[in-house]
Amino acid sequence: MKRVLIITYYWPPSGGAGVQRWVKLSKYFLKQGITPYILTVNPAKASYALLDPTLNDDLDPSIKISRTSTLEPYGIYKAITLQKQIPFGGFANDEKQLNLFQKFTRFIRGNLFLPDARVGWNKFAFRAACKLIETEHIDAVITTSPPHSTQLVGLKLKKKYKLPWLADLRDPWTGIYYYDKLYLSSFSKKRDAKMERDVLENADGVVVVSNDIRKNLLAKSSLLNGSKFHIIPNGFDADDFDKVISEQKEIEFVISYTGTLTSDYRLEGFLFAIRKLIAEQQPFRLHITGSLPVGIRESLEMTAPGSVRFKSHVSHHDAIAQMKAADLLLLIIPDAPGNKGILTGKLFEYLAAQKPILGIGPVDGDASMIVENCNSGTTFKYEDGNGIYLFLLQKIADWKNNPNSVLDNAEVVAKFSREQQAKEMIRVLNEMNC
Repeated sequence: MKRVLIITYYWPPSGGAGVQRWVKLSKYFLKQGITPYILTVNPAKASYALLDPTLNDDLDPSIKISRTSTLEPYGIYKAITLQKQIPFGGFANDEKQLNLFQKFTRFIRGNLFLPDARVGWNKFAFRAACKLIETEHIDAVITTSPPHSTQLVGLKLKKKYKLPWLADLRDPWTGIYYYDKLYLSSFSKKRDAKMERDVLENADGVVVVSNDIRKNLLAKSSLLNGSKFHIIPNGFDADDFDKVISEQKEIEFVISYTGTLTSDYRLEGFLFAIRKLIAEQQPFRLHITGSLPVGIRESLEMTAPGSVRFKSHVSHHDAIAQMKAADLLLLIIPDAPGNKGILTGKLFEYLAAQKPILGIGPVDGDASMIVENCNSGTTFKYEDGNGIYLFLLQKIADWKNNPNSVLDNAEVVAKFSREQQAKEMIRVLNEMNC
């Protein structure tokens, strides 16, 4: 049985799609005869934007988990900025609402802590990884990011032990859509880009979640060979959907959105469509679950007074229950550079819920193509309010005829199951001769 060391900063009780990816893959690694060893941070010392202790329920007790200390600036960051929570990767605390001092702290965060503010974990992680490699006879190393500083641990281990190393990048590095909001100096950008190149050039294999991210990373160095890059998107675990009981259905058509919203998530076309539905007295409710700035919340409330329900972050279990109870799922891709390659983790659970999906974003993007190829819905441009309105109108009409219907596309969606993705990840490891 092969022994694989998985180095990941995010692990339960942390929440979010990045955690779910490797919790689920580890589960199915075991079923495929691979023994995963998890190296992560001590949650008492960690900086998590989200917590979801229910993800612990998915962990096989036989998986060995090693937790280390860390040294990070976020405690000081929260104190001096008076923030109650750790900043989200996509900056849900919107830039337009930042004062000068908060922008200064973001500059410090972006320039003094490269490639990110979790880099203080690296020395602890490296020391613990060396011990595990030597005592547990590890056959291969997997590093997953963000935070991309974790990839530097893999790079250092590769140089010391020459073990097969797979770098899993769930997001772009220097190509991430909010990169300019970090206010990096030209010197810091060069340092960051060199770290990125070193990781990509030295890893034996690189896994990304979309073709656009693959293209972005391949362009970072002329020494890179496309054959070492593999696309394994996020996915869903069928077990999660089998054991979840849907929320009680409402008597109105429910449009549900789960996740972050910022000013990059353009809503003008959607709000136009909602206003038309209200003018026609169409029966609907809008359920928003996640983090969003006050301005966006107020805009939604003003557009659909009395028809919007807001919830802060909920557990993964409850999020799936909400998806299953909805009549339509709203997917918005941020309007930012490189957005054609953005594949949010929730997209695949939206697919598994087998409810119609209204996509808003680049119509030729990776997310749009997946939604269309799975016969799950349609994606519209941000400003296409009339197209969005007509789509919603048709879905409401369908719902009136059959309120409890689900899409008949389970077979095509099954390729995005975590079980299938674990098999694909193992295939990549085998190609690396581990």
